[in-house]
Amino acid sequence: MSAPDASTPSIPAVLTFAGTDPTGGAGLQADILALASLGCHPLSVVTAVTVQDSVGVVDYLPMDAEWIADQARAVLEDIPVAAIKLGMLGSVEAVAAIAEVVSDYPDIPLVLDPVMTSGRGDALASEDLLAAMRGLLLPQTTIITPNSLEARRLAENQKDEEDDLETEEPEASLGLQDCARQLIGLGSAYVLITGAHEQGNQVINTLYNVRGVVHRLHWERLPGSYHGSGCTLASALAACLARGRDVAEAAREAQDYTYQTLRAAFRPGMGQFIPDRLFWARESDD
Repeated sequence: MSAPDASTPSIPAVLTFAGTDPTGGAGLQADILALASLGCHPLSVVTAVTVQDSVGVVDYLPMDAEWIADQARAVLEDIPVAAIKLGMLGSVEAVAAIAEVVSDYPDIPLVLDPVMTSGRGDALASEDLLAAMRGLLLPQTTIITPNSLEARRLAENQKDEEDDLETEEPEASLGLQDCARQLIGLGSAYVLITGAHEQGNQVINTLYNVRGVVHRLHWERLPGSYHGSGCTLASALAACLARGRDVAEAAREAQDYTYQTLRAAFRPGMGQFIPDRLFWARESDD
């Protein structure tokens, strides 16, 4: 076999910032599996170390912000990166450090998965961290991928910060299109809001940009509770962007891939199901 030379096509590299997950269900391990499954070379920066099982998160230790920045710059100065994906960020200081790093690479697509809780609901992001995310990262984001609960929390808190008037009656929750409009107003070029937490026999995921709805995709609602579906979707999006897809096409392909991983999900422990990111490798066995 001859050695590769400069004319050999390279595998697109994707850099992910995320916390570890010893179960492999979510976080850094999930990102690496999804990126590799979709034909990309995964590069990784550890933002936090978690203690968790397939049921939920017990505790986590945020990485020092300088260590996060140093990890990222060492890779970025060595390897051409085709896309960046952000997951669990760990601390306000980490958000500031990451925002400074990515600002030096404005031409690299940036996918933001605003991780706020674990699948069980364990808190993974403070209000200060979310405020830092809105102010420092959203203006640099190509596409943000919140579920409906995350979209409302990000948008409604932004609305509260802008409104100094107190009312006796709480306002109704923002509609998802209003949430998308708020997040786009903060700087994200696209917003993909997933609808698994909404009511109905189907899950409706909607992609928005500054002009409104780009497309709505309807998916059959699957039974069970899944650990790492959001990580899978955001990583798949980053992989598709890294391979040259435009945002709308990347969103379609990433959703289809994620749905297939959920259909093939397995339950290795006593908690949630884990998406099978390598489902295609086992299809011949079936």
